[in-house]
Amino acid sequence: MTGDITIRPFSEIDGGEVRALFIAVNRLLSPPGLRGAFEAYIEQALTEEIDRIADYYAERGGGFWVAIRDGRVIGAFGLERVSPDAMELRRMYVDPGSRRAGLGRRMLQYAEDECRERGVARLELSTAEIQDAALALYRSAGYRLVREEVAATASNKTVGSGLRRYYFEKAL
Repeated sequence: MTGDITIRPFSEIDGGEVRALFIAVNRLLSPPGLRGAFEAYIEQALTEEIDRIADYYAERGGGFWVAIRDGRVIGAFGLERVSPDAMELRRMYVDPGSRRAGLGRRMLQYAEDECRERGVARLELSTAEIQDAALALYRSAGYRLVREEVAATASNKTVGSGLRRYYFEKAL
């Protein structure tokens, strides 16, 4: 990696790069037998959320941040309020060429700090069985598994298609 990394609030000028990162990461995650389901999920999430990030997260009492290195978006994550005392971590993605260098952990810490500044007592998150690195990160960062389920229905938050989802939380 070259250059310093800055984490800052999302700006409309980041929209194209965040969109491209979202699409690239989800296509990389897609198992061969679920390509069609992933493409449908990508389209739904683009329409309902990614192509309107600022409004989407503002409507949910949260925010969205990007990690920038050398003027380029290499990571992103959002927070949305899910209850008076909890926020949910959403869309934490790291550019494939920037992985294994601690950026995911750094963004997670930033998200936790943001929650504390907002007086939020708990951070919740979920991830799918196909995201081994994310599962390892959340477990090593002190997140407690609260439930798991098989996602049958697609939404802007999950592909559905029978993928197992893991739901975690951490008291802040």
